[in-house]
Amino acid sequence: MVDDNFQASALTPRHKAALAFSDAFFAAAGPPDAAAQAAISAQFTDAEIAEMGIGLALFHGFSKLLIAVGAEPEQMDITVLRTPGSPTEK
Repeated sequence: MVDDNFQASALTPRHKAALAFSDAFFAAAGPPDAAAQAAISAQFTDAEIAEMGIGLALFHGFSKLLIAVGAEPEQMDITVLRTPGSPTEK
């Protein structure tokens, strides 16, 4: 249920809001749109939103470090995501 059409899935509104936050974070294109912001704020406190952001930043950073130092397991699937704030590909 966690894919590009998660809004139409059977996930709870809280899970959908968390995914919208994650999508906006990894898109690094500024804050989520107004509808996503309203859903996120309705489901999470400011402290929870901050914790999600910190967690995503740490997980993303450590996953990049793992790849950069060549420490990933040989059988591990890899998904390439650009670093938040980096220029978009042309």
